[in-house]
Amino acid sequence: MQTTEQRELPPIESVFNPNSMEYALDPGPQCKALSERGRLVWYAPWMCWIMTRMPDIMDCWKNEYLSSDFYDWEFAPPRPLEENWNNFERALVGHSLLADPDHHRLIRKITSPAFSRNVVDNINRRIEPDIVRLFEGLKDADEFDYIEDVARHIPFISITRMVGIPEKYWPQIKRTVLTFTETWNPTISDERREKAQQDSNLAIDILLEVIAERRLSPVGEEDFLSALLQVEAENEDFDEWDIVTLILALIGAGADTTLMAQQWSAYAFLKNPDQIPLALESTATFSNAFSEIMRWAGNSKMGFARYVPEDRELLGQQVKKGQMVLMMPHLKDHDPDFFDDPYRLDVRREFNPDVLFGYGPRYCIGAALAKHQLYLSMREFFRQFPNATLAEEPERDLEDHNSISFKSLRVKTNR
Repeated sequence: MQTTEQRELPPIESVFNPNSMEYALDPGPQCKALSERGRLVWYAPWMCWIMTRMPDIMDCWKNEYLSSDFYDWEFAPPRPLEENWNNFERALVGHSLLADPDHHRLIRKITSPAFSRNVVDNINRRIEPDIVRLFEGLKDADEFDYIEDVARHIPFISITRMVGIPEKYWPQIKRTVLTFTETWNPTISDERREKAQQDSNLAIDILLEVIAERRLSPVGEEDFLSALLQVEAENEDFDEWDIVTLILALIGAGADTTLMAQQWSAYAFLKNPDQIPLALESTATFSNAFSEIMRWAGNSKMGFARYVPEDRELLGQQVKKGQMVLMMPHLKDHDPDFFDDPYRLDVRREFNPDVLFGYGPRYCIGAALAKHQLYLSMREFFRQFPNATLAEEPERDLEDHNSISFKSLRVKTNR
């Protein structure tokens, strides 16, 4: 599946290994080596094609000519029959926002009021007191682990408050928040994926119960679930399972991503304290700063999975039906051809376009909400501990399937 020119080079897996410590410490050289192999590169360890160039990735996002349906993957289990669907399959097969572009566009259109400025502001007001209490609980500590004591709590706080899940359900749903992104991940074992789907089935049972309770007794506060129930009442093409699927999408977008964003944002600021006041000047400045932090971090391993719907030529390569194509926009992040002085953190760096949260029809509609929650966390962190420093350089953890994380992030408060 390689051109003559590529066959003369060392195997791509010998120069690109995102599970290696070398990649974790400095992904730039390996990412550049991969992108230099061509616009579409076969990567045998993952049995997939990798799309390397930004114009091609943005065109694929915009025109959606590849499938987003996990069951279109050549190694996926058989698509379940509707009469045998469990809750997870009903949500992610029957109402999938990923698989059906037309339905996805419809849902984006009719649910836009649920992401209005008023709703987002109300959700942030619900979350902020929990974030403040989390940091206040550490105020007497000389040192703490930011990951264990802060970052691991934020995704759960955000999702439960955002959706409006009563506290009595928190112990049951917490596991799902931690494992949901594994439910469709094509690179992990079938057993691990099945266990994650079981966690999601339990969470869906809880969501259906919460929805039923909310119908009987609407709450006065405006949270995401209240906004979605209002959308349902006004749109016959939007039903209860669309609500469930949207909430699951928020869990998927907000769990792993939030955990990684928390630890890398804290690390970036502790390594570059001069950037803190510039980034935290306002929500607007932080929005741009967050894109720069994630670029600087270079913590992505994989990318956005798509599947070939039929045999065809793609970017000069013959691809087969069912093959996976991974779009990897992060390959450019440490490339000096894209960014001046790429190893320097500059929170005022300009991004045009900014594709951190996707692009075109697949741009994450919850991006503003996610950024503001992280802003609240960073603002409170450095308000409580303005002199905080790293206690030690953190050891990279290679176990996560999608991102480079830290085994711990020890912080000295220096109070």
